[in-house]
Amino acid sequence: MKFLSSQITLFMQQHSVRRNIGFLLRFFAMLLGLIIVYSILFHYIMQHEDRSFSWVTGVYWTLTVMSTLGFGDITFTSDLGRIFSIVVLMSGVLLLLIMLPFTFIQFFYAPWLEAQRKGHTPRSIPADTKGHVIVVSTSPIALNLVDDLKNYGARCVLLCHDSQTTLDMLDQGYEAVVGEHDSSEVYRNLRLPEAAMLVALDSDVRNTNIVFTARDVDAGVPIVAAAQSEDAIDILQLAGCSNVFQFHKLLGEALARRVLNAQARSSVVSRYHELVVAEAPVMRTPLVGKSLRESGLRNATGANVVGLWERGKFLLPAPDTVFTDTMVMVIAGDYRQIDAVNHLLGPCDPAGETCNEAPVVILGCGRVGMAAARQLHASGRDYSIVDKNPKPRGLKDHLVVGDAADLDVLEKAGIRTAPSVLITTHDDDTNIYLTLYCRRLREDIQIISRATLDRNVGILHAAGADLVLSLASMVTNSIINLLAPGKVLMINEGLNIFRSAVGKSLAGKQLMGSGIRSRTHCSVVALRDAEGAMHINPDPNHVFAEGEEMYIIGDSQAEKAFYEKFGQDSALTD
Repeated sequence: MKFLSSQITLFMQQHSVRRNIGFLLRFFAMLLGLIIVYSILFHYIMQHEDRSFSWVTGVYWTLTVMSTLGFGDITFTSDLGRIFSIVVLMSGVLLLLIMLPFTFIQFFYAPWLEAQRKGHTPRSIPADTKGHVIVVSTSPIALNLVDDLKNYGARCVLLCHDSQTTLDMLDQGYEAVVGEHDSSEVYRNLRLPEAAMLVALDSDVRNTNIVFTARDVDAGVPIVAAAQSEDAIDILQLAGCSNVFQFHKLLGEALARRVLNAQARSSVVSRYHELVVAEAPVMRTPLVGKSLRESGLRNATGANVVGLWERGKFLLPAPDTVFTDTMVMVIAGDYRQIDAVNHLLGPCDPAGETCNEAPVVILGCGRVGMAAARQLHASGRDYSIVDKNPKPRGLKDHLVVGDAADLDVLEKAGIRTAPSVLITTHDDDTNIYLTLYCRRLREDIQIISRATLDRNVGILHAAGADLVLSLASMVTNSIINLLAPGKVLMINEGLNIFRSAVGKSLAGKQLMGSGIRSRTHCSVVALRDAEGAMHINPDPNHVFAEGEEMYIIGDSQAEKAFYEKFGQDSALTD
């Protein structure tokens, strides 16, 4: 009885339920009024036929006819009475047999079931839970982060602000808990002291409250937050954040670093101790049309081409792989070797002409576009930026006001001579549209696009983008690099460097004959021997020894294949 009363109380507390019950009461009042009217008319028509019945009989007849039971013990003999019977019957079919069941289900039964379901929404996680990641957000970027973390063996719990969102997340297969973001009790229920990390991906104001409240529960747990503005960084740090990222700024800077550049053909994307990983577009270099063997790149520089991006696909190069102008090389080496690569590629294109130093065109003047513009300015590159907003901050000399899909606007911005175009709007559909448009205008221009969600990266490549960087991937990479700094280093688009000790299955085998490359689609880019010395781009004839540590590059599928073949544990939060 106590349970029933509590469920009724919970049910009645919902504003929508009270509104629905009010509607039901009005419906029943209308139905009752119609029954009374029909009962009165029954008596008048019966008197017209010189018959008389009690008022109870009038109600009885009305209900039997409206419900289509129609016992037939009382019938009219006149046409008027029979027409009245038809009217009562048809209205009964409509109201009692059709409208009443559906109205009851929609406005009472379904809300009751929903209230029952919400009453069982999780508000805590098991007491023995530890090493989990708490994510305070249900945005698409947050869900992308959770999906990627789960692939690495990390347990993630979503904190949702309402029961319905929690139920939706549970239906999609996520572990979710309902609770207020500013409640200390909620974070205790989430076992915050035993968590590996708390990630706040909401607004600056809400993130500050989340961090401050969580820090009151536990002073040591790592807390990571996203900052939308520069001013919020200090505030979030004061609130207790361990790490604060301006992901939009980082993305804009990363996009700008990848434009064609006469001074440095490659751009460093990651560092792992002495190991440096860089990307270099093949477009307008002497490598176009040559095979990897013909290029002599490793012999001349010491650096190693460990992979190739081909319109979003990561490929392992073979000696006979021919470079095309749509490829982007992934190069591993030390700083000296990367500088040698830049020298080898040279400042000139294959025709011997000076590299194009015309302004880079940026489409979109949001946070990502502004960050890209500042990065280009800092590196000494000229640029023009296209936006519909006539009054952007501090970009008067570089701004072209207008629609980026307008040819006249693009030509005014310099699309005909620009070496590269950066597409930075927050809407992936718009970015796909602009990528197609720019590729149709110029086949030889380098197109670098932003993607908000990982699922659109492939579509942007198919539309003609040479490089695509995903905001969702940048968030994921930053979090994973913090969760497992000694295990894995995320680069971009699912590409990462991870460590693995040489086990019994590899000890005594040559690198070339180990099957790592052929069986897992990974490349060993460095080795650390038992004495701690780092060997970048080890000799293919190197013989593995137990105690050595490998630094391996590959995408997420390749990493998974490596662990399956060679039996290493890839969990992030061990």
